[in-house]
Order: sequence, then structure tokens, then C-alpha cells
Amino acid sequence: MKTDALVLPHEPGWNEARLAWNLAVDQQPAAVALPESPEDVAAVVRWARSRGLRVAPQGTGHNAAAMGSLAHTVLVKTERMRGVTIDPVARSARVEAGVLWAEVSEAAAEHGLAALAGSSPDVGVVGYSLGGGISWFARKHGLAANSVIAVELVNAEGELVRADAENEPELYWALRGGGGSFGVVTALEFTLYPISEVYAGVLFFPLERGAEVLRAWRRWIEDVPEEVTSVGRFLQFPPIPDIPEPLRGGSFVVVEATSLLGEHATDDLLRPLRALGPAMDTFATIPVERLKHVHMDPEHPVPGAGDGMLLGDFTDEAIEAVVAAAGAGSGSPLLSVEVRHLGGALGRMQPGHGALATIEAGFAMFAVGISMTPEMGAAVRAHIEVVQAALAPWDAGRDYLNFTERRERGERLFGASTYRRLQTVKAQVDPHDLFRSNHPIRVVAPNLRKAA
Repeated sequence: MKTDALVLPHEPGWNEARLAWNLAVDQQPAAVALPESPEDVAAVVRWARSRGLRVAPQGTGHNAAAMGSLAHTVLVKTERMRGVTIDPVARSARVEAGVLWAEVSEAAAEHGLAALAGSSPDVGVVGYSLGGGISWFARKHGLAANSVIAVELVNAEGELVRADAENEPELYWALRGGGGSFGVVTALEFTLYPISEVYAGVLFFPLERGAEVLRAWRRWIEDVPEEVTSVGRFLQFPPIPDIPEPLRGGSFVVVEATSLLGEHATDDLLRPLRALGPAMDTFATIPVERLKHVHMDPEHPVPGAGDGMLLGDFTDEAIEAVVAAAGAGSGSPLLSVEVRHLGGALGRMQPGHGALATIEAGFAMFAVGISMTPEMGAAVRAHIEVVQAALAPWDAGRDYLNFTERRERGERLFGASTYRRLQTVKAQVDPHDLFRSNHPIRVVAPNLRKAA
């Protein structure tokens, strides 16, 4: 293991090394490893195991809050592993563990291809994919996890393993949506799609029109085809230089959408929403690599707190509830409360799908706020709970890994039968629970017969 690949407390660079993307999370591991190759990762795993330490892989640390205490744990940050290879003939990509979605989108676009990338440009490919992955093309092409062709990882023995449909098929199944409890992923291979441009944008309305706009959006999505993925959202922009005019300091209800149908057909679809008279309309045909900016997520680390839930439906009563909790006049400190339209391919089981085969819900809600101070963080977390409580009557009974920033029961994340199967895989590949993740798969000790 290289001497600069391991940083210990009180060494130079310690505070920088232990940072998560979410700057509000105070990570205090026993050590931080910064591998540059699969061989480095294997060496770190063997080193940690020999010292009785656990291992927590981390690409960016967007969803680091759910990890909890990192005592007696080596945090393996894969940010130095940034190789991207595009195969335009096979329409596939191979990316190393530290790669961000913006890097993949730009590389694939050079060949007229697109990945099922996240809405935020600097989310890590690996963590997003292991947790499922809802892209702007999700209603047409399903979860990103189910476009993964192969996973390369270091196992609990410190050995490099390839998991695909022919090699380690149960591990391959578990990794696609089952999270990061099974090893340290060093690379992913996944399918790319022949998409070079999209028609996408945002309709902005004053926040005071929240109920009217969300009701219109809810009616509108009843008839949109799977080629359209959209979001209804409240946005309250802080008055800071990072936010461009005329959004800076403003509060809006917005409809964001991406369409694979082309400009003419999508303009026909958008007519009922445009008839509402948006204050700003940014829809345009754009190169697919620019899609990463539509959702307006921060493109650098920030302190924040967020959490989500899955909704069985988003009725007029649910809209009234979320407006009361987070709309105009609510006193909400939240930067964003979004409701994503699911369905389509996200709800269809296909042969060969992974652990997260489908999302059995009509909508996904996620709420987030900036927490520059502990007091701000407490206010944001409290108000997220207010939003979740308001929407509780429409709770789908399950949660989605990438939108869950708290510890949750495995049965609620995966369903009882899938969770039991994940536990079986975990017991086979990591019986001593060496690997930690933000949504762990618990190892179940075998039943011991009492002596007669």
C-alpha cells in the first residue's frame, strides 16, 4: 500500500481527507484510505482486516449522514480512481469507482450516447447505481442499477472479483440496488443509450401559485408517455452569489421535465402547463450532456440535510398537505421539496433485474435544506419531518435507498423476501460483516441447536 494512500488522525491533511460531500456530516473514522487502483483497495482491505477494523467504501459522501459513527472503521474514499472508457460499438461504459456522472455524460456524448445519469452532475456513479438510480430517462429505461452489466470489487478476503450474469450471479443480483454492504466496488460496466439531444427545461411560477400549479401538473402527467419524466417542486433560493439572477433570493413552484419525443410533440404536450402563464420558461432542445444542469443541484460540496419518502399517489388532498407544510406562508426553511413522477419502466419487472427490480410507488418525494450551522440543520431536519408527516397518508409503505438519509429497516427498503435474499448473499460473501454501508444488510447468525 502506498504511503500516501492512508491518512491517520492528527496527520497533515486529515481534516480534508475525512470530508464528505455533505459538509454537515462530521466523519471521524479510524483512518482514511485514498486508493488509486484495485490493488490499493485490496491492500487497504487486508490491512484493515488484520487490525480488526471495518471498511466503509465512499465515492463522494452525498448520503453520508445515514452511515452513523465510523469508530473502528477505515473510510475508503475512491475519489482518485477516475478512469472512464466508452465503447461506442457495444454502447457501454466502464468507469472506475471515483467517477462522477458529469464525467460519464460528457465522455458518452462525444459518441452520441447517454447514460442513466443522476440529476446532480457530481453524484458518484457507483453509489448512485448500487442504490438504484432514478435518471431523467427512468420512466423509459428503468433504474440505472438494472443497466449495470458487470461489477468489479474487492471482497472480504482482499481479492478482486468480477460479478456479472455468468460470474457470481447472486452477488451481481445483490449489488444492483442492494447497496454497498458486499465489498469495495472498484469499477462498473453499464449500458449506454443512443440519445444525443433532449427537449428539456423548467417552467417557473411564483410560490404562491403552488397548489394551482401542482394540481395542473398532476392532471397533466396522467396522459404523458414514458418518454417524458417530470418533477413538481418548490424552490426557495438563498440570496447568495452562487445563485444566478433572476432566481437569486426568489421562491418558486416549478415543473421540470425531460422529453425524448422531440420539440414539436413535447410543445403540444406542454400546452396545458404553459397556459398557466409561467414567469419563466427554459424549455429548449439541448445536447444530452447539458441535462445535468436542469435540476439546478449544487455542483460542489455544501452542508445540508435531506430525506425523502415514496408516495402511492399524489392526490389533490396530498397537494394541499404539502402546500400547507412547505408552500408560501408555511415558514419552511427548506431549499427544495420535490415530487418526482415514477411509473413506466420503473414499475415493470423484467428478467435479469437486480435486487431493486422495480419501485412500487407512483411518486418519490425528497426535501432538503442548507445547514450552515447546527441550529439551521436542526430547523431543516425538523421541517423535513413536518413534510413527511403531512404526506404520511399517501406513504407507499417502502423507501428508496438514494432518497433515504436516515437508518431504516431492511424490510422497508427492499421488501421482506428480497431482504432475506440479500442477507443470504451477505452471509456468503462477508460473514464477519467487514463492510459497512449507509444502508447495511445485517448478517444473521445461524441458529444454534441446544445440546441434548
